[in-house]
Amino acid sequence: MKEKPSVLFVCTGNICRSPTAEAVLKDLAAKSGVEARIESAGIGDWHIGQPPDERAQHHARERGYDLSAQRARQVRKRDFEEFDVIVALDRTHLEVLQEHCPPQHLEKLRMLVKGHDVPDPYHGGPEGFERVLDMVEAACRGLLHEMKTLTS
Repeated sequence: MKEKPSVLFVCTGNICRSPTAEAVLKDLAAKSGVEARIESAGIGDWHIGQPPDERAQHHARERGYDLSAQRARQVRKRDFEEFDVIVALDRTHLEVLQEHCPPQHLEKLRMLVKGHDVPDPYHGGPEGFERVLDMVEAACRGLLHEMKTLTS
């Protein structure tokens, strides 16, 4: 990794899971004094330019994370080159990323939670958003630890 590591979180539409992961890792990195480029994107183009889902924003805000400035975007070809780590929130996202990723960048792709999908809360109730936050917070603490060891 470079001096300033870069991480891209990817989910379906970039309005629930990946913006949450972006905000959580940015917060953890800032509190730990780790400088990093942290962004999120979606596999699809349905929500380009839109803010994160209001429910995702609400539950994140309850835990001290602000998603309000984020706007959805779709994964771009250059993301595979520009980011050190590209983190899929579920296996479907990982498969799509693998299909589009140039072979020389495949090692950058990974799941947020090894062997487990972070479930999509979009069609469920409040407990889904809380579960996403629990999983994302735990996984991002591990990711931050990795980033620290690679930059020190």
